[in-house]
Amino acid sequence: MSDVKILVLLGSLRSGSTNRQLAEAAVHHAPEGATVTIFEGLTDLPFYNEDIDVDGSVPASATAFREALDATDAVLVVTPEYNGTMPAVLKNAVDWASRPYGASAISGKPVAAIGSAFGQFGGVWAQDDARKSFGIAGAKVVNEVSVAIPESVVRFATLHPKDDTEVAEKLAAVLDTLVSATRVTEAA
Repeated sequence: MSDVKILVLLGSLRSGSTNRQLAEAAVHHAPEGATVTIFEGLTDLPFYNEDIDVDGSVPASATAFREALDATDAVLVVTPEYNGTMPAVLKNAVDWASRPYGASAISGKPVAAIGSAFGQFGGVWAQDDARKSFGIAGAKVVNEVSVAIPESVVRFATLHPKDDTEVAEKLAAVLDTLVSATRVTEAA
């Protein structure tokens, strides 16, 4: 069996964000038999507009995003929490991923949502909204495991998440669950 490909969709566009570091930790701690890759093109996606989502008009960035989703087995969403929900860049990604209706690249793919936030709950509302949106878009949402890291700015002020034992263990559980969910989907 070939490696399971997991694509990371990162909700923070800031280069030094704790959520980017969390995504990098997921890449670093990829389990044997899996490849974890961060998709770097979300910032290039225009806001979803059905007028440009027609043959001959689909932006190259949207085509590249859909091709990346098509080529992956599972998706790991890493999201901060902005004003009590997920960032617009992730919601926009869901909108592009959900089309074309009935034949989207996200349909049936296992998706897990994790993240960190400065607040005391670690961004759980954003993660819940990401799970809800991806589920409505047709993804197979993995709810059994999650990672919500509160007060991340303080926690990771001097320590990268990849070097945090507790975070590494939680990431391993999420990634292992995604790999398992992918293999169940393939067997069905």
